[in-house]
Formats: sequence, structure tokens, C-alpha cells
Amino acid sequence: MTIQAVLVLNAGSSSLKYQLYGAGGARHASGLIERIGEGGSDPDHAAALVRVLAELPATVTVQAVGHRVVHGGEAFREATVITPKVIQAIQDLSSLAPLHNPPAVQGIQAALKALPGVPNVAVFDTAFHATLPPHAYHYALPHELYATEGVRRYGFHGTSHACVSRRANELLGGVEKLVTLHLGNGASAAAIRNGLSIDTSMGLTPLEGLVMGSRSGDLDPGAVLWLANRYGLDETNALLNRRSGLRGLSGVSNDLRDVRSAGTEHSELALAVMTYRLIKQVGAYAAALGGLDALVFTGGAGENDIQLRADVLAGLAWLGFELDVSANDVRGQERRISTPGSKPALVIPTDEEGEIARQTRQVLS
Repeated sequence: MTIQAVLVLNAGSSSLKYQLYGAGGARHASGLIERIGEGGSDPDHAAALVRVLAELPATVTVQAVGHRVVHGGEAFREATVITPKVIQAIQDLSSLAPLHNPPAVQGIQAALKALPGVPNVAVFDTAFHATLPPHAYHYALPHELYATEGVRRYGFHGTSHACVSRRANELLGGVEKLVTLHLGNGASAAAIRNGLSIDTSMGLTPLEGLVMGSRSGDLDPGAVLWLANRYGLDETNALLNRRSGLRGLSGVSNDLRDVRSAGTEHSELALAVMTYRLIKQVGAYAAALGGLDALVFTGGAGENDIQLRADVLAGLAWLGFELDVSANDVRGQERRISTPGSKPALVIPTDEEGEIARQTRQVLS
């Protein structure tokens, strides 16, 4: 029996992550190829994909390919069937995502070459946030910077926020005012009304917003100017993206597990700053939504860090959340972690690749 499947590709500058999903959402294969073009066995993404296809189960036929594309700008508000014009548009958006969009194009071109006649679909991290209203996505900068350069808030982690918000609606029988927290090495929050994103913490780039593993999150623009004047643009960029966040504050690591186990004064400060910013962000989104009906934790830290969830909910008691300590003693499992009498707080494991496969099938249907 032949299984009709969607191949999901996530191409990095020197890597190719893949997952293979059947019609019912069953995963039939997955893997990661690294060191592409860096002295490994694969000189480019096309060669890597040929090797992936050769290793797929013989019982599977690839009926479509779904590609993760980080930045869709304002051009793409939903998953889109790939054409030459779409490829060009993704390339044109590389100025907004220079580390992510070019490898995505390489993955797309490799798939088109390796699987002629098979439809390819681009699923954009930014698309779920295309419903942000103008007052939420505009920065208070000269309007021509938006009109000519596209400088605005776009938001990211859209496939994750879309996945868990849809699941929360299924579990709760519908939810009007929802905040989803995608917490990992990268972290973002989304304010969602009736399934539509109305605000999100990441902005023009993934640097804005919450405290992350090695990214600073929100920072006084004057501080950025001071750093750039003192250390130069390249050093400041590396500082804010790779040496800040938990890593910079703790002096230990960008990994929350390492920071939590360190037990130093600086590591405790890093945890306190991160948690405070999370609580403050949820409070701001409760104001933006005019109240809050439910909260979702997802991502590596959101799904697995028991103490982080407890600390966040302790700071949100005023919003009607009360932690169920025994229910919260869970890692990587879907569960309600608030008491029956309080507003629902949920742990929902994200499945970004599964969401890409779902959106790919939806577009092609």
C-alpha cells in the first residue's frame, strides 16, 4: 500500500531538516543533514535532498513539499503555492531576513529539481501575524520608512502560535481572548482574538520582545546607538543576538536548564528578569484584548520547565489564574495546569512541521 505524504523541509544555511507526514498526521520519517557545503558529503542543498529522498520509506510517495520560510513580509498573508514569481518575492525579502530566506530559496530550488511535477508550498513564519491591525504593527518612525522600506512589526513563530491556538480552541470549545507563549531559545508571545493574531512581541526581526536564550529582547534604542557608536555595528549585532539574553545576564549559558541549575547570583537575576518580562507581556496583552480567557505555554521551555510556568502563573493570579501544582508536574505533554475553578492555563506541545504539512494540504485542496 502506497502512502501519500507531505515532505516538510526547513533549510538552513548549511543544514536541511526534514519530516514526512501522512494524511492523518502520522510521521513516517524525519532527520537532519548538517555541514552542507562545509566539507561534508553534500556540496549543496540539492545533493542533500537527493540523499534524503533515497532514504525515504519505499512505501511512501511524496505528493507535495511544504517549505518553512521565515519572512513573508506583507506580500504573503497565508501559505502559498510556489511559482517563479513567489521565489523571486522570497528572494526580494532577504534584506529583512538575510540569514533565513536565502537558504529557504535554496531548499525550494532543490525540491523543484529533485521532484519535478510535485507541487511545492511556502509556509511563512510571519503569515499568522498578518492580521495585526495597523496600530499594532506600525512603529512611531517616519511613515516613508514603512512605505518604501517595509519597516514595521511582522512577528515570527507564526506556525507555532497558529498550531497551539487552534488546539486550545479545540480543547476549550472555543476561546475568544487567548495569549500563547512560545518559549525556547527564541521566545515570543501572541495576543489572539477569536483565532486571529492582533499583536505579537517580535517585530521587524526576531530580536524584539521577550528575554531569550542569547537575544536581548526589548532594549532602549538609545542603548543600541550607544553600543554601536562604541563597539561598531557588527560587534553590536553579535552582542545583541548572540551574547545577551539569558547567556549575557547569567554568564552561564543560553540554555534555561543550565541557568536554573547554576544557582549563582547572576543566574538568579537572569531568571527573575526573564520571568518579570513574561508576566508583564501577558498583562499588556490582557489589556490589548480587553481581558484574558486562557493562556498557553509551548516551545522547549514552555513545555518542559515546570518552575517557569509556576512562576509566571503566580504573577498572573490577579488575572484569575491559579496553578494546580500536581497537574503542572509534567514535561512535554498536553495538559491543563490550572485549578478547575480558575481560568485555563494549558501546556500544548507545538508541532511546527506538522502545522506546515497541514497548511500545505489545505492550500492544495
